[in-house]
Amino acid sequence: MSTVVEALDEPGIVASENATAVVWKLAWPAVVLNSLQVVNQLLDRGFIGHLSTDALTAHGGAINVMFLMFSLAVAVATGATALVSRAFGAQSPSEYRLASRQSIRIAIFCGFLMAGVTAASASIVAHTVLPANDPDAIHLMTRFVLVYSTSLPAIYVIQTLAGSLRGIGDTKSPMFISGFQILIHMTLNCLLVFPTHKVGMFGGLVNFTLPGAGMGLIGAGTALSVSAWVSAIIYLSFVSKTPLGNLWGLHLPQVQWVVRILRIALPAALMATLRVLSLTTFTIVLAMVPNGSIAIGAMSTAFAIEAVMNMPSFGLSAAAGALVGQSLGMKRPDRAEKLGWIAAHHGALVTLSLAGPIYLLSPTIARILLGDKPDMIVQTITLLRYLCVTEVLFAYAMIVIGAMQGAGDTVRPMWISIFSLWGLRA
Repeated sequence: MSTVVEALDEPGIVASENATAVVWKLAWPAVVLNSLQVVNQLLDRGFIGHLSTDALTAHGGAINVMFLMFSLAVAVATGATALVSRAFGAQSPSEYRLASRQSIRIAIFCGFLMAGVTAASASIVAHTVLPANDPDAIHLMTRFVLVYSTSLPAIYVIQTLAGSLRGIGDTKSPMFISGFQILIHMTLNCLLVFPTHKVGMFGGLVNFTLPGAGMGLIGAGTALSVSAWVSAIIYLSFVSKTPLGNLWGLHLPQVQWVVRILRIALPAALMATLRVLSLTTFTIVLAMVPNGSIAIGAMSTAFAIEAVMNMPSFGLSAAAGALVGQSLGMKRPDRAEKLGWIAAHHGALVTLSLAGPIYLLSPTIARILLGDKPDMIVQTITLLRYLCVTEVLFAYAMIVIGAMQGAGDTVRPMWISIFSLWGLRA
């Protein structure tokens, strides 16, 4: 599908453009990036899935914390993307450089603040969301969350700089940097999660001993944290070579910029918090049912597989947000609307093409990830198939919300989330 938009008022803008090509030129690296992140999640789940049931339950509970902290980091990045993209569309380099610089200062402050909050509340959260009769899982989750908290300053930096780069139309650089991060993450998983063991390949033709620290779930958390910090340092070094300029240095953000960024970020953060609280409530309910530990482990596995269906929508949502912001900076709301809807329609079609095969192959996928855990496999398949049925509508919602956030409108998406998650789901 293609469409032609009218000539822009600004000099140097092409008189017509293929809107589909415009969307996918920005979206495909973001889709690839999200695909890499999904592969990372599935590989991570593959490592953790072959640990004990206690480790799986602990990780299932920790997903609530990880999802919340990541979503709050994305909320700060949403503010960065909206302000940088609008200034970029208005062809104001000084403005988008300043917006990016102020955003990263806020991100660093928020990252260290959330790291402290997460570490301090690790034990309380573990006792709240996991079954009381599973003390080993509670202990493991507490330790894992403590390790995970050390990654948060880096995660906030990564998301904010990726958001700023999207604002100036660069989605390729985050793809390459995150690809390197995933390579480090998986390499460290191999070395830290399992003890030293022999590996056979090609039917026993190739055999070697793989060294390992045998740290289990804590090793997985350590691998995540180290890879995040390496990626954050690369981002900070790389961004100085882009139009955004040098962002190194620890400085307090300016009050007026804090207000501008948080006016966009806070509703997005509240929306993310409500979404995670809804998931947490669901986890607490599961903890009360018979075999609650198995149900929580199945839930986290199903969500990891579901991410395969989400990956095009996340990429197109990021692209839609940047394109809408740039179009409004050009004073072209008609272009913003058209590109936003094209992104949404394409996201729905790609999601539909993924949901069907996953629905059919869910038993095979669950067995690969969970190994010899038949009860958990059955529950994973059931939940995953329910999720497959809803994914197309979820794709529309995700991309349209991304487009609205690119316009700086995070209040209405917040109210939509309140209604859907707490008015209907609850």
